[in-house]
Amino acid sequence: MTAILMIDDDQALTQLVAEYLQPEGYQFTAVHEGITGLERARSNEFQLILLDIMLPGLDGLSLLRQLRQHSYCPVLMLTARGDEIDRVLGLELGADDYLAKPFSPRELVARIKAILRRVELLQQQQQSQPATLTVNQLTLDSARRQISVAQQALTLTATEYQILEILMRHAGEVVSKEDLSQLALGKRLQIYDRSLDMHISNIRKKIAQYDPGEKIQTLRGLGYLLLQESPA
Repeated sequence: MTAILMIDDDQALTQLVAEYLQPEGYQFTAVHEGITGLERARSNEFQLILLDIMLPGLDGLSLLRQLRQHSYCPVLMLTARGDEIDRVLGLELGADDYLAKPFSPRELVARIKAILRRVELLQQQQQSQPATLTVNQLTLDSARRQISVAQQALTLTATEYQILEILMRHAGEVVSKEDLSQLALGKRLQIYDRSLDMHISNIRKKIAQYDPGEKIQTLRGLGYLLLQESPA
């Protein structure tokens, strides 16, 4: 049974979410303050975490920052409607997706299913594709779910890993934003949704720490291209 942890101080909301998720077959746990939430999130008991930003004890962004030092468990951030700064910060710190409050419980269930579905899809793809792959300075080890650059392991979120693996397996080819959104984010590309762009920006910054220069090219109106260097 898939275990989901919700960290949110709104007890009425967590009860409502529980009423929607439990009939779907999910094991649901709710924690109502940040410090205890971080302890539970670090326990490796859960396959997905729903994380509110405004929490007593330890706010959601600080919690996420600390969690990402130890865990790549998918995190769906819950943000105030229209608060773009929190959404951007959440993605930069390693959130896999976000949902603005107030939200429809049905949309929440759909987002959860999409995240879990793409994790499962990635695992299936890994079983049918080479376990290791090297593109320029990038090395993929799918068995360990790790990507290194210049022999330095990158600290990637689950979503960032999926995006970069797709680009590596299609190095030298343009991958459309629509395809990348469906495969890596598990959702159709929306006109004003910049979450994919933010994930790409984060990946670029992490690669540049060890291998400066343009590696992922944006082709306006087409998609993204992982440049493939010619042999010296």
